[in-house]
Parts: sequence; structure tokens; C-alpha cells
Amino acid sequence: MESSFLNHINLPKDLRELKPEDLPHLAKELRRFIINIVATKEGHLGASLGVVELTIALHYVFNTPKDLLIWDVGHQAYVHKILTGRKAIFDTNRQLGGISGFPNRNESIYDAFGVGHSSTSISAILGMAIASQLKGEDKQHIAVIGDASIASGMAFEGLNHAGVTDANVLVILNDNSIGIDPSVGALKQYLTNVKKGTEKQDNIFEALNFDYSGPIDGHNLPLLLLELQRLKHVKGPKFLHVITTKGKGLKQAEENQVTYHAPGRFNANTGELLAKSSSSHPPKYQDVFGETIVELALKNKNIIGITPAMPTGSSLKYMMDKIPDRAFDVGIAEQHAVTLAAGMSTQSLIPFCNVYSTFLQRAYDQVIHDVALQNLPVIFCLDRAGLVGEDGATHHGVFDLAYLNCIPNLVIFAPKDAIALRNIMYTAQLGINFPLVIRYPRGRGHILDWKRPFKPIEIGKGICLKKGKKLAILSIGTMAKTIEYATLDLEVSHYDMQFVKPLDKQLLHKVFNKHTIIVTIEDGTTIGGFGSSILNFANTHNYKQPITVLGIRDKFISHGKVSELQQLEHLDVYSVREKIKSLLSVP
Repeated sequence: MESSFLNHINLPKDLRELKPEDLPHLAKELRRFIINIVATKEGHLGASLGVVELTIALHYVFNTPKDLLIWDVGHQAYVHKILTGRKAIFDTNRQLGGISGFPNRNESIYDAFGVGHSSTSISAILGMAIASQLKGEDKQHIAVIGDASIASGMAFEGLNHAGVTDANVLVILNDNSIGIDPSVGALKQYLTNVKKGTEKQDNIFEALNFDYSGPIDGHNLPLLLLELQRLKHVKGPKFLHVITTKGKGLKQAEENQVTYHAPGRFNANTGELLAKSSSSHPPKYQDVFGETIVELALKNKNIIGITPAMPTGSSLKYMMDKIPDRAFDVGIAEQHAVTLAAGMSTQSLIPFCNVYSTFLQRAYDQVIHDVALQNLPVIFCLDRAGLVGEDGATHHGVFDLAYLNCIPNLVIFAPKDAIALRNIMYTAQLGINFPLVIRYPRGRGHILDWKRPFKPIEIGKGICLKKGKKLAILSIGTMAKTIEYATLDLEVSHYDMQFVKPLDKQLLHKVFNKHTIIVTIEDGTTIGGFGSSILNFANTHNYKQPITVLGIRDKFISHGKVSELQQLEHLDVYSVREKIKSLLSVP
């Protein structure tokens, strides 16, 4: 039986004790270790399998953590985590109280920079390299970025600056032709031509004043070691182009790279996905969006679908497959996606710009300057609003209500269920003269027969779901279901306000005049969001009754199952019920 190298490695200094010829065997062990754990614990599989050799080579050649290493996005950092002191607790990855699924400065000295959103690594590593120059420190500075992430505008901003410095920076392009979905755009075609040796133009990275080398095989450890050792002694900005295969070492992951980016549970030996229950489930909200936009677009030729690099995750893929000339994946380019939609809307098209809530943060100026300021009827469909679960603080969509609430002209709607989502999409394409935000959560709803005839929704109007006396609950979005369960046998009023902006002031006056206690609930931050708007309304109109605001507290929420995080934030059915009962018991 072969001896295990991985058993004796806890930190990079242990790795550096191995002979170079032992490293390919270690790579096999690492792949098996990751596959065995992710098969049952779930997580991002394909990206980390693709960089096993590269990660080994980086920690073998460079003196981490003194030498600074940043992984862009961080989907591919599992091998890095295992080799940097977290092997024994790797099975807690992405679980409540466990290690993060992404590099995190609070977790390890080897995590030089916290990541989760894409295209930040080059700017960050350049900042560190300039700091080392100013402090007279002799360090190496390495950023590993993928071919999807490097196409983002921020990555080019970093490259553009780095190229006019003499900073000691090494940018490694991990080129596997895929992010979560296949990479898109002219840069992808350029990189493809470089790999084939058919690109006759000047090398774009050399033109930006980088010392370019490659492309080289990212799974050839001797070659990686040789090239990284050479680059250690090259001054100034350097660029290494590495070709890898996402999912390397697991046949199914190599052949089905989109599915095996984060495959859920699977058989560690065969790679086969474990069958999920065949019983009928309500659809995911993303699929309600995806099927509805196709249904509407087949009847309305002006409807356009836009997503920044998330066609599968947002289910815009349905439209891309059926109406490809009117559905666009623009790559990791949220700013461009928003302003592209704005431009289309000026020409009487009806753009549905589908962005994850957390990623729209990257295009905040464009929402304000290019859409809202001009009052253009762009329809933003914000997927993954609220708590998203195991991806944690970088991905929770809990800030959108607050950061959008302050922008003039925006109308903000949160559907309580799949039917409301369909109906607001239908309403929007009938013709609006303002920008509209529709925000909905990750996961499934609770209605099976959701494909009902469309009904228009009156803008700015809430609805009464339950009539009571003393206490009124104002909910927004899918928190309505939590309230329904929490108050089944309680004599309270419940209003689904539907719109965070504009508020239904006529309804609110009725609510405040009828009830002595008011409770608001949202799956967003308590500061600046829906509850804050209700507090402002009460203050403006001199209402004196107590108002309890339930939502996400003023803190970054870690990772864990959505149900676990809801309990921690007291937004689960039991916690909400106990809070309401306590308020009802007050004389």
C-alpha cells in the first residue's frame, strides 16, 4: 500500500519537505480528499479540482504566507485551504460555525485577501505590492484569476495600472474557458486563439507592459515548478498563462463542467449525482422567472433578457435557448449589463436585467446615473435576495432594499410567492415609465399550480391577507409565508405591502389608525430598508404607537443553511411567533 503524503502535510512548510517527484502523488491524494468530502458535504467542486497542481506548485515555490497569494473569487481555493492548516476541519466547509467556502482574512494568515465576488485580485495584489515597495519589503505578490473574471472591467483597470509600475506582481491566468457557465466575449476568443497558436495580433498582455509567458499546461507539475522558479527572479509585472481543465480528475466533472461547478451530493467513487426525491416540488424562483420571461417574450417582441455571467443560475438560459437573438450573457460585467439595458430602453425595448442581488452592488453607480437619473424603464430582476445560505457574507442579498430605497424614481417590488412574481413581470412588460426592481429569494416557493392566468398588479398598492385587532404585521416579499405560519391561531392583522417604494400610504393610514402595535418584517437589513421606511412614515405623520422592526441586524451574516441563519437572526417561524405573542401580551 502506498504511503500517504497528505497525512503528513498540515502547512506549506511541510509541503516543501517533499521531493518534486512526490508532488504528482500528492495531487492525486488531494483530489480524492476533496471529492470524498464534497460528495457528502457539498460545495464548489470543479474549480478546485482544476487547480490542484497549480496550488501545490505555488505553495512549494513561494514562501507563503510571507509571499502574498490571492485567489480571485475563491471558488478554486479548497486545495489552498487544505494545505494551509485547515485539512482537519475541511469537512466543516460552508457549514454553520465551520470554515468559509472562500478565502477569509479572519480565518487564516494564508488568506491574504477576502474574496467572493470576481475580478478583485489584480487591484488588491497591486496594492499590496506597492505597499511592499514603500515599506522596503522583499516579497512576492501573486494573483490567480480565471478567464471569466479577467474579462471584467475591474480586472482591466488593475492590469492597466500595474503595467505602468515596476511593482513585483505576478498575475496567473487560470484559463479553463469557463466560469460557472462557459466564458463569453471577444477576450475568450482571443485566449482561444492564443492557445491554438493562431492569434497573429500583438499579445494583449505584453501590450499592457507585462512580461508574458505561456500558455503552459497547468497540470504539468515539473513545468509549473520550473516556470514559477524562473518568474521569482523576474522584476516588475509578470503574466503567466496557464491552461487547466475544470473538474480535472473526476470524469463527470470534466464532461459536465456547469453541473459540477457545485453539484450537490454525489457518489464519490462513481461521480454520479445522487437522485433527489421524485415527488413534485414547487419551482425555484429562478425557474419561475426563466419560464415566465420566455412565455412573455414569445408574445412581446420588444422583451430582452440580460444577465452578467449567470444564465444557468438565473434561468435566463431558457430564453437563450429558445430566443437566442434577444437574450444576452454579457459576462462578468454588471456595470455593462445595467447600462446596456439602459441604452436598449431608450429605443423602446423592454430589458429585463437579471442580476443576483449581491452582484448588483457592483453596478450601483450605473443604477443611479444611467437608469434612475434618466427615469428609464429598465426592469431589474434581483435573484438570491435575502439570506442565501452556505456561500455566506459575500453572497447574502440582504442590502438591496436599503441601497436601492434611497434612489429617486426606482419602484421596488418584492413578490410574496411565484404567482406575484409572474404577475409583476407581466405588468412591467405592459408598459411602465419608471425603473422597476423585482427582488426574490434563492430556492423554492410553496405553490405548485403557479402557472395561472396573468393579472396586472396595481403599482404602489399593498393587500390585506388577514384581519385582526390590536396588532398589525407589515411584511414584504416571501416573509409573508413566515408570518402566515407564525400567526395561524393569533388574532392579528397581516398586510403584504408588496412595494417597498412607493409605500401604499393610503393603506398605511388605515393600518395605523386601527392598530395599537405595528410590526414590520423583511429579509433585509433593519437599517435603511422597509422597516426604516415605515418608521419614517410614522414619524412624518405623527403616529405614536410602538413599531417593532424585524430583519437582518447591523452585522455581516456568516455561512450556514438558510434555516439556521434565520434562527440566528430570529426570522424563523418560531422566533417570530414568540416575538408577536410577547407583544400581544403587553397591556
